Amino acid sequence: MENHVSSSGEDQLFQLDGEHIMLREFIAEDLDRFHSLTWQPEIHSCLPGWNVSKDTRKEWLLQYEIPETKRFLQAVKQKEDVGELRLRMGIILKETGELIGWCCSGIKDELPWPNREIMYAVSKDHRGRGYAAQAAQAMIRYLFDQADVEALCAVALVRNLPSNRVLEKCGFDFQGRLEIEQDEYNSYVLRRSNGEKAMTE
Repeated sequence: MENHVSSSGEDQLFQLDGEHIMLREFIAEDLDRFHSLTWQPEIHSCLPGWNVSKDTRKEWLLQYEIPETKRFLQAVKQKEDVGELRLRMGIILKETGELIGWCCSGIKDELPWPNREIMYAVSKDHRGRGYAAQAAQAMIRYLFDQADVEALCAVALVRNLPSNRVLEKCGFDFQGRLEIEQDEYNSYVLRRSNGEKAMTE
């Protein structure tokens, strides 16, 4: 499965391919759906702080998230260091074209190196079907193969068993437990040198 650029009207949208889903860079038209997903209790209970007002979400999406993703993609295209740039992509269900979640990568300041994190969320209506793992694997392949990332970290709330299973399925190695803002998380690392497990599915 490969990353590719597809045409949508006059815009060229970057996509990463998965079996039943694809990752696509966010567009302005995603706002309503993206906002509604962040307010699902099943999501914001595991991602505190994501359920902001629609005006705030609009400002973040249009002023920061979409432009920064384009800078990330441009840096990779030009073989430049992505540094602390963040990459944020929507999870799109191939069968319907519906935005069902997101998968992102950025620096997580609370963690020691390697602290480029991968994180994801999937709608309550589409869980238990392997979509989060497909999204994470597509992101991992891209970051290791194209963005010259050496290692990725991830954290999952101890109580969030499905998210922990996704990370284990993707080949992440458990590092221990840590506390972030009074919540207890499992901490994981995946290094490019042993990332073959993430590439095989």
